[in-house]
Amino acid sequence: MTDREMAMVGANEAKLYFSTELLNWYNTHKRDLPWRRSRNPYYIWISEVMLQQTRVETVIPYYHRFIEQFPTVEALADAPEEQVLKAWEGLGYYSRARNLQAAVREVKTSYGGQVPDSKEDISSLKGVGPYTAGAVLSIAYNKPEPAVDGNVMRVLSRYFLLRDDIAKPSTRIGMEKLAKELIPEGKAGDFNQALMELGATVCTPKSPHCLTCPVMELCAGRLEGAADELPVKTKAKPPRPERRAVAYIEGAGTESGRVLIRQRPKEGLLARMWELPHVQLPETLQASAGRAGADADAGADAAAMRFLREKLEAEYGLLVEPVEPMMDTEHTFSHIEWRMRVYRCRFAGFTEGAAAAGDRGGDAGQASGEQQEKTTFLWFGEEELRQYALPNVFVRILQQAPPADSPKS
Repeated sequence: MTDREMAMVGANEAKLYFSTELLNWYNTHKRDLPWRRSRNPYYIWISEVMLQQTRVETVIPYYHRFIEQFPTVEALADAPEEQVLKAWEGLGYYSRARNLQAAVREVKTSYGGQVPDSKEDISSLKGVGPYTAGAVLSIAYNKPEPAVDGNVMRVLSRYFLLRDDIAKPSTRIGMEKLAKELIPEGKAGDFNQALMELGATVCTPKSPHCLTCPVMELCAGRLEGAADELPVKTKAKPPRPERRAVAYIEGAGTESGRVLIRQRPKEGLLARMWELPHVQLPETLQASAGRAGADADAGADAAAMRFLREKLEAEYGLLVEPVEPMMDTEHTFSHIEWRMRVYRCRFAGFTEGAAAAGDRGGDAGQASGEQQEKTTFLWFGEEELRQYALPNVFVRILQQAPPADSPKS
């Protein structure tokens, strides 16, 4: 037998050992997660979308509430988007919810409400990439399709001592091919979940628990002493910091106890969600304001409040009088970090030509530049907070905002 043939025999033995021992371990140690109690492809699909970028512990209560509110494909397809976003509020990455609903609507109209069981069909749905398609097909339909996420790439990189950069698309494609080869006949769903489980609970990013790993004996990364170095991944650029001034606009008279909120544009970041009005500070003010959370001097605050007032009037015809700084907070996206200082403001109305907010709200046209999409403003109280979805950072601000007459620290 040639060296190559011997190596191939060794590789095949390592693959068989891996698949067999991993399944045995999973059957004994798998966590009791709610989406594992059903083979309903719709439920599994929802869980997989929620689990993207989000920890299992966070997802569980959201999953229960979401399934209760939208128990079928038809229920989610027919629901108003605002209701879906409200149910998603706090999970972040809201494009996931929008894509999920758009895809579910296609399932209702094109597939009779039945989640497709072919790779071609399910992959054609909005927001469904290779991982989600593989997870649903394997777990719900037991199709031998790989479901390769970060956990899986970490496990495979370590066990097979793969040093290719997992940030490269070519590496993911190779991992998917390898993962598919490892799937035991008739066990696709359990095997893919076992791979995910091992990565989430044992083969963790830092300080992997090698001594409790079911496949440690033949793990090439451990035997080489390289487990902590794998997988190889090009570091993403850190999010770009943006300093922003936020207007906490309190109502008076009939709107006493309410806060003025605006709706974001129909496209782009946090599309169509509701937020406190805020503006990005120019570089000159950013340099003098200091990092969020630090005490900015009175001059920097005065300049920021002036800019906030002028910008809101110029862009939206919204007249406010900033009074004082209230708090600092931050919110990080994949590519941007908002460093936000919140200013308490008095509402003074809208300029002529901008539609005034009525008893419950209204549209304010933008007052400068070419004709643009109008911005909707609403006075928010408890009822509106139960109805409309806000990004978590603004929910926190509303919850933590001190009363107007409270002492300032």
